[in-house]
Amino acid sequence: MPRVVTGLEVLMETPELIAGRRWAMLANHAAVTPDLDPARVVLAAAGAGKPTRLFAPEHGIDGIAQDMEAVGDLHDPLTGVEVRSLYGSNPETLEPSSDDLADVDVLVVDLSDIGARYYTFAATMDWVMAACERANVEVLVLDRPNPIGGVAREGGMVAPGFESFVSQLPVPVRHGLTLGEIALLLQRERYPNLELSVVSCRGWRRSDWWDATALPWVAPSPNMPTLDTAALYPGLCLVEATTLSEGRGTTRPFHLVGAPWIDAERLVAALREQGPAGIAFRTAHFTPLFQKHAGATCSGVELYVVDREILEPVALGMRILKTIHDLHPERFGWRADSYEFVSDVPALDLLTGSAAARSGIERGDRLESLLEEWRREVKDFDETLGGILLYR
Repeated sequence: MPRVVTGLEVLMETPELIAGRRWAMLANHAAVTPDLDPARVVLAAAGAGKPTRLFAPEHGIDGIAQDMEAVGDLHDPLTGVEVRSLYGSNPETLEPSSDDLADVDVLVVDLSDIGARYYTFAATMDWVMAACERANVEVLVLDRPNPIGGVAREGGMVAPGFESFVSQLPVPVRHGLTLGEIALLLQRERYPNLELSVVSCRGWRRSDWWDATALPWVAPSPNMPTLDTAALYPGLCLVEATTLSEGRGTTRPFHLVGAPWIDAERLVAALREQGPAGIAFRTAHFTPLFQKHAGATCSGVELYVVDREILEPVALGMRILKTIHDLHPERFGWRADSYEFVSDVPALDLLTGSAAARSGIERGDRLESLLEEWRREVKDFDETLGGILLYR
């Protein structure tokens, strides 16, 4: 199969775009060539020169920190330059400071996104774009394919008052865009004075999933080990907003959902009866080694992707939450602790972009009414994409 050429490879062919300039880079361990060489090393070797500074998103430049784990600054052993963490212990750490950009002419972005609004790498890019516009620093985005394809979109938009680090992008939950396309959208809507360039991929079609690109899969974060995990993530991340385990602390994150008090057989029977497309269920019992219910045996469901083309992960995630709520209303609970630096808005509201999903589950509303409203929002969003889409 023909291999997709990433934006990184295109820049390696044309290093004069940044050579002789003071360049910094926002990237992590997944920014690699097809031979798995780190971007920050190969660009210097290709003639771009040594970077001035590196910036790292959530999980750190090596991608080893767990979700919502603060990461500090360090020095990169591969290049010898400073790595500034853009995910620390408070919201002020999300954005580069003016001092961070004072000696930078162009900031290169190379991140492997997952295709969901609340996967935080694109939000970090948004913060970087804001800072670079103020500092008169050019942003150069090295594009990569959307691993779950660029056709399907799902989930609602963000209503005013529900913005946060996981809900700051003006896109649906499953957005179907590449990072470069998101950058173009943000420039149009928020940063008209920013000098932005996108180095597009060659050979990627919107209908292609990652395994059609002939590129190696490098898990971009600790709990994103496979492409199937990415396929489920836009919906199964919603479990984070509850007291249920989403499988973190196991070898099957986002494939397992459970708690010590769930009746697994009743849950699986109820889910199978609803017949969601593209997914299969089995009863599961598991013991997370860390995070929610660590050390306790959980009962619940394990998910198997059987047809990703017809799978609707956001609807699936909502269906799982509603089913467990309805089966165990006395035990089901929403996450009560702070979520992504926000403590006064429920986590599910931040993830879905409004209070509609949570309040609908609590009232016992039909799920289809909410899903239909989200489909209308996606349709409206589609009509705004003129001039943004880079690929067919």
